[in-house]
Amino acid sequence: MQNTEAYIPKNKIRILTAASLFDGHDAAINIMRRLIQKTGVEVVHLGHNRSANDIVKAAIEEDVQGIAITSYQGGHIEFFKYIYDLLEDKKHIKIFGGGGGTILPDEITELENYGIARIYSPDDGRKMGLQGMINDLVEKCDYPIGDHLKFSLEDLESGDRSVISEFISAIENFPENYSNLINELNTKASGNKTPILGITGTGGAGKSSLVDEILRRFTIDFPSKKIGIISVDPSRKKSGGALLGDRIRMNFLTSENVFMRSMATRSSSMSLSKYIKEASNILKIAGFDLVILESSGIGQADSEIVDYADLSMYVMTPEYGAPTQLEKIDMLDFADVIAINKFDKRGAEDALKYVRKQYRRNHNIWENEDDTLPVFGTIASQFNDFGTTELYSNLIKIINEKTINVFDSHVMNLIVGEKIM
Repeated sequence: MQNTEAYIPKNKIRILTAASLFDGHDAAINIMRRLIQKTGVEVVHLGHNRSANDIVKAAIEEDVQGIAITSYQGGHIEFFKYIYDLLEDKKHIKIFGGGGGTILPDEITELENYGIARIYSPDDGRKMGLQGMINDLVEKCDYPIGDHLKFSLEDLESGDRSVISEFISAIENFPENYSNLINELNTKASGNKTPILGITGTGGAGKSSLVDEILRRFTIDFPSKKIGIISVDPSRKKSGGALLGDRIRMNFLTSENVFMRSMATRSSSMSLSKYIKEASNILKIAGFDLVILESSGIGQADSEIVDYADLSMYVMTPEYGAPTQLEKIDMLDFADVIAINKFDKRGAEDALKYVRKQYRRNHNIWENEDDTLPVFGTIASQFNDFGTTELYSNLIKIINEKTINVFDSHVMNLIVGEKIM
């Protein structure tokens, strides 16, 4: 008998969803991840055509309870087994899969005997229904993460991504158990000078795409530096679930020098997680040279991120409405850098002119030339976009000016030189 009622989780559950490498069939995983989210789960979605290494790296950094993969392309035996093997000591992360009729019954038996938690077949779909399969998956993943932290602050200094992810889970899920540790953490990080860049803006403005372009340039210019990213998405008030989908836009997370953690707001009235400060301090103590905080989409009056960042960037699009709407945007008072992204859209040049005018009014700047103002038109979706490069070079310069000189002066000169050219 099919179950149409959603299972109600007892714990905060995080599940990573993806379609396998060389597989462009993302319809099934999109349907399943929407139902998983509706069942009250925080879903870290990677999208389609994802390698085993991509999936495992993300699962460890996100500290999920389960991985759900669709595979309609063949090669599923090797693919699922390889993921299981890569997880090594992370066997508490359960692996689930499905592939319609492409995964045969004897292959399902082989994979489940190997250690895969469950491969759902078409027969399962007929008997259990979609929600029934989701309920089965969520129930199998309904166990606590972070309730027994086995690491110390000294372990955190090693920079091991497993230690980092478990620290964040412990403090986010069970803060009442770790009040003393939180105090020690915040005290230890208080003298740390690692710069924090806060990135905020309206939903759909392309914040994640811009972060990815910053990552690309940063990893090329500073190959020895480590960069940590905390990306926040809103929780759904009705279900408590969340779509943590910023990794879909990130192509440069494969570097071992880059760590990313997605967090849900777990409150409908906030654009950041309640534990964003502690998460930032964890990355500081773990030895990162730059921390990026990306907030969820915000409204006109929300400038919460400036309370946690050393410098901030506001991302918007040319489609903000009439010029008078700019007077309502709180972040134009605080942002060190403003990106008008999707600059290929109609009206972009006018938007740049009006935003620069508003920036002058807000900051009482009247003498400077327009091109000296920190307002840039960017097309983050365009490879090697000049506006994005100009934005990036100014960000690096401001980071060095406002915090400590964490970036090599020779490389800095090259970046600024490229900008001028």
